[in-house]
Amino acid sequence: MPAVRLAAISLEPLDLDAHLDAVDDATAGAVTTFVGRVRDHDPDAATAVVALEYSAHPDAEDALRRIAETAAQGTAAIVAVSHRVGRLEVGDAAVVIAVAAPHRAEAFEVCRAVIETIKTELPVWKRQVEADGTATWLGLGG
Repeated sequence: MPAVRLAAISLEPLDLDAHLDAVDDATAGAVTTFVGRVRDHDPDAATAVVALEYSAHPDAEDALRRIAETAAQGTAAIVAVSHRVGRLEVGDAAVVIAVAAPHRAEAFEVCRAVIETIKTELPVWKRQVEADGTATWLGLGG
């Protein structure tokens, strides 16, 4: 069974249960999750954040799979990860990660490695829209 059971860039809302189902395995004594959501503020924003608009390079899904594979390499972890693109409102999930492993330490470590690498290497960009109409493009990974 592959270490990465789901790696997707999606225009549709992300479903945590689908990610949990993807990593369901009798060998796993631990399952960790991470859900990155759109928040209503940013330290650099002059007014409230009302939306994020994500766009992705055509190779982003392959890059996401490589990120998850690298994070799981040398472990018994199983990974499911998705990043949403398009316009997301406050409260919407932008990233969902589920990691199953025989032990909790491994599950937490792999999950953290996936999200930290997404932030620096995934070719996804976001345009932050503020209440006053200001929009700012921000870097890789969301």
